[in-house]
Amino acid sequence: MEKNPLEALEAIKKESAIAIASIKDRLSLNEVRNRFLSKKSELSAIMGMMKDIPNEMKASFGKSVNELRKYIETKVKEKEDEFALKELNEKLEKEKIDITLPGRSYERGKINPYYAIVDEISEIFLSLGFEVVEGDDITDDKFNFELLNIPEDHPARDMQDTFYISQNILLRTQTSGAQAHKMIDNSSKNELKPIKMICPGKCYRRDDDDATHSHQFGQIEGLVVDKGISLADLKGTLELFVKRLFGEKREIRLRSSYFPFTEPSVEVDVSCSHCGGKGCSMCKGTGYIEILGAGEVNPKVLEMCGYDPKIYSGFAFGVGIDRLAILKYGIDDIRRIYTNDVRFLKDFEGK
Repeated sequence: MEKNPLEALEAIKKESAIAIASIKDRLSLNEVRNRFLSKKSELSAIMGMMKDIPNEMKASFGKSVNELRKYIETKVKEKEDEFALKELNEKLEKEKIDITLPGRSYERGKINPYYAIVDEISEIFLSLGFEVVEGDDITDDKFNFELLNIPEDHPARDMQDTFYISQNILLRTQTSGAQAHKMIDNSSKNELKPIKMICPGKCYRRDDDDATHSHQFGQIEGLVVDKGISLADLKGTLELFVKRLFGEKREIRLRSSYFPFTEPSVEVDVSCSHCGGKGCSMCKGTGYIEILGAGEVNPKVLEMCGYDPKIYSGFAFGVGIDRLAILKYGIDDIRRIYTNDVRFLKDFEGK
């Protein structure tokens, strides 16, 4: 036997005490733990000396080994707890909470009237069998103008001056492009199925912002294409829509107008809610307020989008979302809808 087992134990105890005292961080803590407590440690190796110890000394020697192991484990655990406490204190100091600060309050959000109107209109037309289609804010000249019977030199383009990304790519001035996409998709698949759709979304035009105008505004356009669709179908649909949105007592009035993509075209007015159609300052004495433009789809538009105008006809309409919100909820300035003032939403709550 090269070394007395008891002397070896005493030597390990002294070495472990020195090693544990020199521990500075968790890395050195793990090194000491592995050195003295792992299966390949000196303490484990010394157990191999058990065969060289007289039988009457084996019990006391085993006890000494276990006591030494427990001693090292305790000292290592003390160091580990010391590091844990230090790390906790550092974390608490770093994440120190100022208890003098007011608590955080959580308020329930309020829906913006813009989206309230979109949801309500969508529900109305969904109940009538319409499909809600989302178009792209960025489109090309063909779908925004040409397929709607507004060629390059058409004066209607002056009224819809918009923001161009390139010569042919632009921010849409109306959501009608989604209607053209729908008709062309059907015709390209040789599926000239009837169409009943609305397309809500944002539109963009170069305009000066004031109480009733904005360079960015919301619009919902509708399209119906089938065999035998007439202006009477348009009037009936819009009458139902207005009564569902504004109330059963509201009436509509159609006035002749002009739009390149419809023929004939009409402006649609709704009876004034303030005076009940008798005439007041709000409706400028007419008893009615204009809300949208509409008409029979121009045969040229149908033809360009793949539908034979001798077989198919249809109607289309477009209504400003912001304008409807102003009329329905009595909002005095269109800019209040999109200026992110939460006080406005609180005022709007419950309407």
